Order: sequence, then C-alpha cells, then structure tokens
Amino acid sequence: MRRRLSDLSFNRMVPNVLTLLALCAGMTAIRFAMNGDFQYAVFAIIAAGIFDGLDGRLARLLKATSQFGAELDSLADFISFGVAPAAVLYLWTMAQLRSVGWAIVLFYAVCCALRLARFNTQLVTETPPWAANFFSGAPAPAGAGLIIMPMFISFEWGGGWADWIARSPYLNAAWISGIALMMVSTVPTVSLKRIRIPHHLVIPTLLGIGVMAGFFTTAPWPTLTFVGAVYLASIPLTIRAAAQARRSAAQRQADPAETGPVLPAATVLPLGDALPPASEWRH
Repeated sequence: MRRRLSDLSFNRMVPNVLTLLALCAGMTAIRFAMNGDFQYAVFAIIAAGIFDGLDGRLARLLKATSQFGAELDSLADFISFGVAPAAVLYLWTMAQLRSVGWAIVLFYAVCCALRLARFNTQLVTETPPWAANFFSGAPAPAGAGLIIMPMFISFEWGGGWADWIARSPYLNAAWISGIALMMVSTVPTVSLKRIRIPHHLVIPTLLGIGVMAGFFTTAPWPTLTFVGAVYLASIPLTIRAAAQARRSAAQRQADPAETGPVLPAATVLPLGDALPPASEWRH
C-alpha cells in the first residue's frame, strides 16, 4: 500500500481536487443562503460549475481518468447542482409555500439524482454514434443554472414588477418543476464537448468569449440571464439537429452501399469521432 501511494503523482490528483472544490462550493452556497447572502450563494454555485467543467477536461489532458473520479464527480454534482440550488431557492422564496414549497424543491433534487443515475447507467451501454453530440435531457449544471435564473432577474431588476415576478413562489414552483422534468426527459440538448470550431472561426470565437467575460465581470446578472435564454432557445434547434442525425444514420443502415466498401476485419480505422471511454464521461 505504501508503494502504491508513493507512486501516485500529484498531477493525477488535481482533477479530483477540483471535483472536491466543486462540492465544497455547493455546500458553501447553502451556508451563504442560510445567512441571507443570496448573491454570494449564487456565485458559489457558479464557481462549482466552473470547477465541474474543468475537472473532466483536465483529467483527460493528464490521462488521469478513473472510475473513482467518475463516481466522485457524480456525487459532487448531486450536492452542487441538486441539493444546493434546491436549498437556496427554498430559503429565498419557496419557504413561503411551506410544505408545498419544500415538496417542489425536493422534487427537483430527486430528478437531479435520477438524471445522474441514468447517466451513469448509460456509460456501460452502447450509444449510437449520432447521439454522441447531444445530451439526453438537461445536464445537472445546466439545470442548476436554469432554476436560479429568477434570482438573476431579481438581483438586477429588483424593486419593481420584474422582482415581484421573479420572487413569486407560485411562478417559481412551475419553473422549478419544468426544469426538473426537462432534466429527466430524453429531450436532446447541446453538448459543448463535441462541438468542433472551424479553423476560420477560432479567432472570432475567442473574441466572443473575451467579450462575454467582460460583460460578466461588469454586469454578471444580465449576462447570465442572456446565457440562460440562449440555452433555452437552442433546445428546439438541438431537437431538429438530433432528428436529422437520427434519420441520416437510419438511411445509412438501410442502404449499405452509401457507407462505402466493407473493409477487412484487421483494418484499423481512425477513432476521432468515436465515443470516449466511459471513465472519461462527465456530467
């Protein structure tokens, strides 16, 4: 055991450290909400999302993917994007509905757990190649960001009719329930991991990211509201793209002549578009 521990490089632990930081950020969001510091609570959930986005990519770059890391990531996601947003929203406005408000946020947390459990079971099943570019339902970080969108609106446009709408427990109950159902649905949503940027669009994409970062640092709540609205608007387009990809795959299977000549069994094909190993998948 001592030899195994001494041979473990710290670089291979960095992805798991980021996962633990995401979990700690989610728990800290609950603490901020209990103290009434709801803006800090939202920032903590956003920080958890950033850590969650970095750990999987860093694990693949460092070749440090493991089953342990995948399980730890799933548990951290449930805390940071299932339990924490539910608790924050309950303390923010849903407590006005008492037991009904608690049931609503509990429903969201349960849907988040079911979504993560379904994702883990899909890792050991064969997925059609066309489906690799899409998520099935909204991923946990996206679901967490969407259900706290009313808080973005309240923080930026508080004191008027927009704040009254954003803090309405009845409207929030419908909003939270809808996002929860979208998480456990099979509606295809965009997966940024599989998007390929054309060479001539790399510089404009980097410039756009820089502009968005500038807006986020100066006007975070309108920027996050805009990002959430764009994500919701992309869902119909993603559904259409998934349907087209499914039809194309079915046509290729129905007409083998279109797939080209059959190669010998010993021929090795490039796997650039293949699905990553199960241990490399992240939520």
